[in-house]
Amino acid sequence: MTALAAIPDDDAVHESPELRGSRSRERRCIVTGEVRPMDTLVRFVVGPESEIVPDIEAKLPGRGIWVSAERAVLARAIARKDFAKAAKASVKVAPDLADLVERLLVGRMQSVLGLARRAGQLVFGFDNVLRALNEKRSPGLLIEASDGAADGRKKLVSAAASRGLNVKTVDCLSRTELSLALGRENVIHAALKPGPLAERLRADSARLVGLRVRADGPAGSSPARNERNV
Repeated sequence: MTALAAIPDDDAVHESPELRGSRSRERRCIVTGEVRPMDTLVRFVVGPESEIVPDIEAKLPGRGIWVSAERAVLARAIARKDFAKAAKASVKVAPDLADLVERLLVGRMQSVLGLARRAGQLVFGFDNVLRALNEKRSPGLLIEASDGAADGRKKLVSAAASRGLNVKTVDCLSRTELSLALGRENVIHAALKPGPLAERLRADSARLVGLRVRADGPAGSSPARNERNV
């Protein structure tokens, strides 16, 4: 495998005063100039053929180029040639870069869901989720298909609220995407135990929503709801 272009490492980590000493890190968006938590941005690096490569997991070598996880902001970065300015070199940017990032985020979320299922941290199906809400250790995350019927969603949300549970809901994946992730047909409702996998899924869902909102409306099924407390 060809090595990535050798360019300097990321700029120094920015830490908010209230988070200093914690592991919460921030980066500056090359488009807006805002310093934001890393899990609200997408990292890019320059590839071996001077192409801009999305680094969803923020692990690839090379100097990171960070852009807010919003389709409109990414479009501005491409239109204004901000990637070339940040890399201080001529780079190639795919016109469908936002679509590629979206697909990668969906794939990453599906991988997390599959891992959670195999680890016994996830249940799916309306009845199983409802029972999970009654367990001593309540779910850390409710997962609802973006194109699922509102009735079942409302019942689970109400059940969580009636128990005084502080559970968040993620609903930016379609039933097809959830079903593929979990190896079952017609998955609409799921619940994930609290922990690192739930936190990772939450963070990725927020990024995916930004990439699924187009100027002419949502790209995908009802992503704007995404995540909320119940």
